[in-house]
Amino acid sequence: MEEQERDISDIEPQECPSVVENGVMLVVNHSRVHPPFSIVLATVLYCAEFVTAAVLCSKYHKTDDVIWMGFTITFMLLPAVLIQLALTFIHRDLGRDRPLVLFLHLLLLGPVIRCFEALVVYFKAGKREEPYVTISRKISLKKGQGTPMEWEIGQSERILATHRNAFKRTAVIQAFLGSTPQLTLQLYATIQEKYLPPERCTLMIITLISIIYGALVCSVLAIQIRYDDYKVRLRPAAYLCMIIWRGLEIATRLSALVLFSTALTHWVILVGMANLLFFFFLPWVEFWARKGSLTEDVEKNFSKLGTIVVLSMFTLLYACINVFCWSAVQLDLTHRELIERKQHWGRLAMYYCGRFVENLVLITLWYFYKSDFYEYVCAPLLAIQLLISYSFAVLFMLLFYQFCHPCRRLFKYNVHDCLRCVCCRKGTTGARGGRRKPAPSYSTAGTMVLVPEEPLELLDPQNSEPHNLTSQLGERETAIVEDMMEAA
Repeated sequence: MEEQERDISDIEPQECPSVVENGVMLVVNHSRVHPPFSIVLATVLYCAEFVTAAVLCSKYHKTDDVIWMGFTITFMLLPAVLIQLALTFIHRDLGRDRPLVLFLHLLLLGPVIRCFEALVVYFKAGKREEPYVTISRKISLKKGQGTPMEWEIGQSERILATHRNAFKRTAVIQAFLGSTPQLTLQLYATIQEKYLPPERCTLMIITLISIIYGALVCSVLAIQIRYDDYKVRLRPAAYLCMIIWRGLEIATRLSALVLFSTALTHWVILVGMANLLFFFFLPWVEFWARKGSLTEDVEKNFSKLGTIVVLSMFTLLYACINVFCWSAVQLDLTHRELIERKQHWGRLAMYYCGRFVENLVLITLWYFYKSDFYEYVCAPLLAIQLLISYSFAVLFMLLFYQFCHPCRRLFKYNVHDCLRCVCCRKGTTGARGGRRKPAPSYSTAGTMVLVPEEPLELLDPQNSEPHNLTSQLGERETAIVEDMMEAA
């Protein structure tokens, strides 16, 4: 229910006379249903990549490139099978009598039939009056002011929300378990063969678009999870900033890995496995260190072994994302949502600093051990361009959090304040060794802390008691200030 309401928060109520009671704007009529563009885009990317990979496999078969064909088929079928399992699991089709849908899933056509169902629901919505199934309550932020709103959610909106949430998960699976290794393989094959056929070029373009879209979905999901009480609306400038940030980050990372693999082929396996195992076991080590217990909300019908298997697959996806780009979330296996809501600026800084150093080492090793293929390429210029591209990716990430984040007005400290604290850390110490009080911040954005001056009624969309909300805000502010001090 909570996952569906996050997606429903994107739905805008129709302009109509509304009633204000106790500071809450009550929208009486149903919400306006948005077209399922994300569902159509995810389906088109899935079909385009699958068909293009199949055509490329047939070309490999004709030229007797058995190795390239085998890896291409593997990276084509693995995400497709996992996507069918994810859609079946989210829609709970195993307990329902839907033989046609299950048969299409066996044919790897699950996303197509799901997209068709979503389009049918969308075009039928609004043609007949239907009773609402729930009330959605969100806080709308406009010019720094929070206005609690609630409106009726009909059956059509609820079904479309389920489809959108399912396709968000499939887009991430397709991007980081299929498109990323596929693009890496085709880049490596292009350099080794010194030839770029049109089928391979088309597949590389489609996979790059799929990876950037999957990374974009990860960032948006992280924002929606952390600000579940607020109606999140990203502007076009925010999407543009995230696309440039993610595109440069992923392209630089893939280029560094592929270049290193052409020089030291066997060592790249060690580098990839070390990254994968580190990020895979990191959530489990934190789970054992906290001495927590496995969450029981993954699926009530699952046994303990089934829960461990599902959590392991979820952790594998998390590790694959972090191997190539920042996942934007941290796992907490003890929490029922499996996601930690707090933003750890220290972890973010450590990740990008460590990734920059790793890319620098890989590019340097490639430069000294490069093959004869790069005799006609200016290797120093190429290495500098890759490092500058990754630096620009970090720059656009900082710009996004500083100026384009949809909830930046809820921050107490932002990127400007963190950089100023780090750069001017020595300046806060006086001549006698005493520590001066730092200058007050004028930033309107920063660490995920709600502004304490907000009225309590506006901060609680569920009409909870003011005493409990105040204590929760105090605990959250204390924990986040401690994180900021550690990061500084």
